[in-house]
Amino acid sequence: MGYIMDLRAYVGHRPLIQVGASVILEDKQGRILLQLRTDNRQWSFSAAGSMEPGEAPEATARRELLEETGLTALTLELYGVYAGPEEHHIYPNGDEVYNVEFAYTSRDWSGEMKCQEGEVEGLRFFALDQLPETLSGQTRRRLAEWRRYKETLEKS
Repeated sequence: MGYIMDLRAYVGHRPLIQVGASVILEDKQGRILLQLRTDNRQWSFSAAGSMEPGEAPEATARRELLEETGLTALTLELYGVYAGPEEHHIYPNGDEVYNVEFAYTSRDWSGEMKCQEGEVEGLRFFALDQLPETLSGQTRRRLAEWRRYKETLEKS
């Protein structure tokens, strides 16, 4: 079931501190992979999820990417760690979390795209100037931060 779901059996919908990782996957044209989630019908990162006990953040990012997309990140680059009140989230089922997120990017990956049954309705690459209207707020914020990170790298 997973660590967070096991905790939910004891605490119900009460707020949890949830540590996890996300990946922005980029293709050779500079487009990013987004997933259409089944729970809220919004587009978000192609991989994001909670750490399991004893798991390193990079391992979480790789595992979530493989589970949700069928793809394997060959390299990961950490571009940020996020926490605080803006990372508060209430899921459609009422579960409440304060996320601590390790955010990665990858341009070096392999595999065949495949949606995770029950969680992911669609996977698609989007150009940054053609993002979907139903992009989640958290993803929108994180993409703005990621763009600034990329601009900093390009200036170096």
